[in-house]
Amino acid sequence: MVRKKDGFLGERSVILPPMILEMEERDPLVSSLYITDIGHYPMAEHHHRIRTEAIDQYVLIYCVDGSGFYRLRGKTYQVNRNQYFILPAGEAHEYGAIEGDKWTIYWVHFKGEHSSIYAEGADKPQEVKVALNSNISNRNNIFEEILSTLHFGEGLEDLRYASSLLHYYLASLRYLRQYRSTAKFDASHSSRPFNNDRNLGVVDAAIHFMKENIERRITLQDILSYVGYSSTRFSALFKQQIGSSPLAYFNRLKIEYACHMLKVTDMHINQICYKVGIEDSLYFSRMFSKVMGMSPSEYREQITL
Repeated sequence: MVRKKDGFLGERSVILPPMILEMEERDPLVSSLYITDIGHYPMAEHHHRIRTEAIDQYVLIYCVDGSGFYRLRGKTYQVNRNQYFILPAGEAHEYGAIEGDKWTIYWVHFKGEHSSIYAEGADKPQEVKVALNSNISNRNNIFEEILSTLHFGEGLEDLRYASSLLHYYLASLRYLRQYRSTAKFDASHSSRPFNNDRNLGVVDAAIHFMKENIERRITLQDILSYVGYSSTRFSALFKQQIGSSPLAYFNRLKIEYACHMLKVTDMHINQICYKVGIEDSLYFSRMFSKVMGMSPSEYREQITL
């Protein structure tokens, strides 16, 4: 279909042309809920959009890092990481990154007869905090599948698949309790299951927190605040069980995620580095080479041989 660049480093977006929108509007399945525009802006600085003339689409903005704002019906709201909002169709609005900050956002413009159901009550900031059953990483993977489908798609079946995924994606936000009730704690880093013992389970919980924030820049203090341990005690416990420091392990997770994207996507390396929360592509390449023994481009070339 069609991609469009708006000027942010590492950004990806798909803007559907009028011919495709007409296909969506006419199809009895897709017309219930469909996308007109979709994208991911990582660490976007000076991002600002004012629409004095209303558009006929709902606009979802899901902030996963940084902070921003929006204005609707004469009120101004601040949006922080792990929050989203949906701007209603047919109303003027304004939104953007907070001055002096950068925000990382997933955004979707959508329409259809079922749109209002998913947008109900979301015109004010909605929380999507990390928890043991939060499953944020899975939600982001759903978004990536929608984006990839529309990027490479060529026909009606691709549009139907993207529409079906959008139902699931919006439902994961709108019906957060139900979405989380089916999530299983991910202890795939280890052969042991999540343990209810405080000292053993805290490492599992910390790694889950890291995976849920794989696209962000987090500090050791962020991890400590989540698990409720002191730095000395937690670092010793983590190293005893995992064999490395928490932040070294977090960087390893980022590289593993980058390897996955190098294998299964056509994303440029500078897009992948932003996707794992690293703003400097040279630093990302050095980190990747240190862990994998080769550069990202060499890794991609090797797996395609």
